[in-house]
Order: sequence, then structure tokens, then C-alpha cells
Amino acid sequence: MTPADPGRVIAAARSWLGTLYHDQASLRGVGCDCLGLARAVWREVVGPEPIPIPPYRRDWGETSPREVLADGARRMMIEVPRAEAGPGALLLFRMIPRAIAKHVGILTGPAALLHAYERLVVIEEPLTPSWRRRIAFAFLFPQR
Repeated sequence: MTPADPGRVIAAARSWLGTLYHDQASLRGVGCDCLGLARAVWREVVGPEPIPIPPYRRDWGETSPREVLADGARRMMIEVPRAEAGPGALLLFRMIPRAIAKHVGILTGPAALLHAYERLVVIEEPLTPSWRRRIAFAFLFPQR
């Protein structure tokens, strides 16, 4: 697979800035969660979503040790070492040490992250040491 142009990925992600957080949604200007944002960027950069995302419970990450997000991303995206992730990469985060990764964001610069964060809107913020420590996986969007 050939990676998508990082500039296209970042532009697609930035077009969602200010969209309200809404669990399981993926509608620009209306609402999305972190996965909904990643799905939307996929649709704009790659094309139609290859698999439907079933409804999920808010506690889905506490009910199984399986890396659901990483397993799904591996089937459709290009996995890269975390240290080699550059702008345009999709990052998966462990919000609790030793828990599964259950938050996603898009790297928009060497030290900037864009994501939909619960109780906020889609934001772009510094990739602080606290966020860096939580990175569990990194993927690139494929080219159409």
C-alpha cells in the first residue's frame, strides 16, 4: 500500500475543527467522537468506509483485552513504528497504562495533535509529553 498525501489528511482533519463531541457520530459541523473523526478523514482521503462500524458501548475498552482499534486499523491502514509517525499519521492512545488503546487522533505536525475529545470539540493542540507517553500505535492512511 502507498501512503496518502499527509497534506490531504491534515486538511481533511482540520476541516472538522470546532465540531462538537458526540459519541458515535461522524457528521462535520454537527458532531463526532474520535473514531468518527478518523472515519470521516478516511472517507475524504481514501473513499467509502470498507466495513460498517457497529454501535459500541461507552465501556467497550474495559470489557475485553483485545486491541480492537489496532486490529481494525491493521486490516486497512499502513502500520508504522510510533517513533516514525509523522504529520498525517493516525495515532492510537492508551488512556490508562496497560489498558487497550481506545482514543485516536491525527498528527498535524511534529508536535501537534488533532482529535475529538470528550466534552469538548474537535481541537488541535500540542502533542505534550503526557500525550506522547500514551501513544500505543501509529498508522498511515492509504492512498486511494
